[in-house]
Amino acid sequence: MSQLNVDVGGRPGIDCRGFCEYCYFKHARDVPAFGCRYCLPMIKGCDYCTRSVKEQYRGFKDLRAVADETLASLQICESDLTRITISGGGDPSCYPQFCDLVEILSSMETPLHIGYTSGKGFDDPGIAGFLIDHGLSEVSFTVFATDPALRKRWMHDPTPEASLGALGRLCEEIDVYAAAVVLPGVNDGETLLSTCEWLDERGARGLILMRFANTTEQGLILGNAPIIPGQRIHTVQEFSDIVSDLNARFSMKISGTPLSDPEIGSPFAILHEPDLLRKLPRVQRRATVITGSIAAPFIQRILQIRGSQSRVVSARKEIACLITIDDLKEINQEKLEEVVIVPGRAFVHESEAEEVLSADGIRREVVRGPDMLTADGETSMGMTATQVLEKEMEGFAALINLINRSGK
Repeated sequence: MSQLNVDVGGRPGIDCRGFCEYCYFKHARDVPAFGCRYCLPMIKGCDYCTRSVKEQYRGFKDLRAVADETLASLQICESDLTRITISGGGDPSCYPQFCDLVEILSSMETPLHIGYTSGKGFDDPGIAGFLIDHGLSEVSFTVFATDPALRKRWMHDPTPEASLGALGRLCEEIDVYAAAVVLPGVNDGETLLSTCEWLDERGARGLILMRFANTTEQGLILGNAPIIPGQRIHTVQEFSDIVSDLNARFSMKISGTPLSDPEIGSPFAILHEPDLLRKLPRVQRRATVITGSIAAPFIQRILQIRGSQSRVVSARKEIACLITIDDLKEINQEKLEEVVIVPGRAFVHESEAEEVLSADGIRREVVRGPDMLTADGETSMGMTATQVLEKEMEGFAALINLINRSGK
């Protein structure tokens, strides 16, 4: 079973009919290379942590280039295709040759998936029928709100009625996972309730709610905070309560990121499964695990259950994979063991991290941990509870084995 990703390129804010008011990439600056898991051992900076993290494309790719790349990828596939996903740095709905590309891909007779679209490029609701007829089976569609005026104001959608018309038809025929960044006082409250009702009535499979990020601690690492000066932000608990309340009201699945998936109990659903916890390896050595402020108490509890006597240290950054060297500089080194495990996807270079975390004169070894320990609401939306638990079992077994292998 193989899946094929078709990347059309494109630049955030340019190849999507302009930045949405809340877009993560709005005001992004040309910050220095962070360092990451892909960097060479002695060289800080690679293509991923200098260019890809900022989604610095040159623009949409020519259709011929996309076709040639697709053909090259097909030639190295070792099994039958099960899905083709169209994605890009820009919005695929704004790709100038979008319909031509869909026609080409549909000839492979494999289900098509649009990995993300805002629908701002859909000026005719009839595009939905074309996509359905050409094999589109799933789409992730940013809705923000089903009030056309709010889409026009906050997403800068020039034809919000057409975009919503296309979305409604797609909901009726294929698997639609809608998404909405939630801004307090803008599209929450009664507006969010109306959006959920609209989507649920038309048959959307799910809605992913995304807590708005407006500070560096919440993940704005491209020198772009605040995105909207003065905009209030939900606390993590407020946001989690909103997700849980709405999920209980509607038949479609509603989850949130960073918290939570009420239907599955994730992130860290394994805490509700004592039999599975007992199957994890015992922690036999000491090492400090550094993680984000949201995940820290969950990880601490799981490791303690398995016998850990070391402290899980929380960075100020809420999301572990967005931790940078600046976060490590703020950590109290008195709390650290001689071996420190940082998140697998954190934007730090190991040699620089070791220097920073050894500034108190105690030489510490920095080890990169597993990429993922759980599934947030965005990831778990298309997963079963069993699949989420399997991911958590795999992630925590890898983390504990790493502690036992590298710890003191």
